[in-house]
Amino acid sequence: MYGILGKLTTIPGRRDELVAILLEGTGQMPGCLSYIIALDTSEADAIWITEVWDNKESHAASLKLPSVQQAIAKGRSLIAGFSNRVETIPVGGQGL
Repeated sequence: MYGILGKLTTIPGRRDELVAILLEGTGQMPGCLSYIIALDTSEADAIWITEVWDNKESHAASLKLPSVQQAIAKGRSLIAGFSNRVETIPVGGQGL
């Protein structure tokens, strides 16, 4: 398996708009076992994304899907920055 954890910060006041775009554009991604968007409790404009994929290649392929490309294009202007990105090797747990 392949995992990614990352933090995105939106331009002030636009977090909920970006969350809606991400939720809408990431519904059907082959190989995606889990895609969780969470609100940061200490930063009003930050979100965390936790992804689990069957493999790294499936993640790379997802970035070429029309729905994901549309979400990226639509949400790009709302993103102020990225931080805390780490790759992981999920080994199991509830939900997998």
